[in-house]
Amino acid sequence: MGILSRTSYVIRSKINAILNRAEDPTETLDYSYEQMRDELQQVKQGIADLTTQKKRLEIQKRRLEENVEKHNEQAREAVQQDRDDLARRALEKKKSKMNQIEDLETQIAELQDTQDRLVDKKDELQGRIEEFKTKKETMKARYEAAEASTRVSEAMSGVGDEMADVSRAIENAESRTEEMEARSMAMDELADTGAFDEALSGDDSIDRELKAGRTDREVDAELETLRAELGKAPAESADDGEAEADVDVDAADVADEEVEAELEELQQEEDADASK
Repeated sequence: MGILSRTSYVIRSKINAILNRAEDPTETLDYSYEQMRDELQQVKQGIADLTTQKKRLEIQKRRLEENVEKHNEQAREAVQQDRDDLARRALEKKKSKMNQIEDLETQIAELQDTQDRLVDKKDELQGRIEEFKTKKETMKARYEAAEASTRVSEAMSGVGDEMADVSRAIENAESRTEEMEARSMAMDELADTGAFDEALSGDDSIDRELKAGRTDREVDAELETLRAELGKAPAESADDGEAEADVDVDAADVADEEVEAELEELQQEEDADASK
């Protein structure tokens, strides 16, 4: 696999990984689930804000009610002192406070209605979120199982761009290996036949045989020279050595027969003496 092929393989692998992540439905499901949770949190925050506002109005209402009671006592005391003018002023303030209380009660009731509706929506949204969470986890498990099964099937069948590239890489490696093995075997064969020696020396097979014969004669001549210097007899030929070996064997056989005859004669004499 060349540089361009390997570069293309790496680029395709990176792009496929990015596209797979972008198209991964499990990530979309997780994103949708987080969006719903954010909406639920916003609804809860809205309910908390409404509750806080309602509590403030209720506190204001209690203070107005306390003022109404106070103005009522003021009017009673003013009447007892024959101060109708003060009694009128106290009753006017009482009336104003009671009107404010009515407005606050209306606002509190409206806030309560809004709060009740938001609580209902919050409960409904929370139920949907829980249901969606269950479906999401189920879909994720199914998708991951299907994805794993698909990968195994592609790996077993050898389909897909990545597997095709891997197959081509294996074929290329096998081809290069076979080529290298054949080259190595050819080099060994040439070395055994002496082709390299012939190429280096410039001699052919006839020259090499003649050279070997000259070497043998030179070694034999040097050996005879050494024997002459040391006073040794010339080396006997192979045929003479074999003849001497045969004579030695025959002499050994004759000596053995004579010894056996003498032993047999002695045995007979001993038997004769024993019979006397």
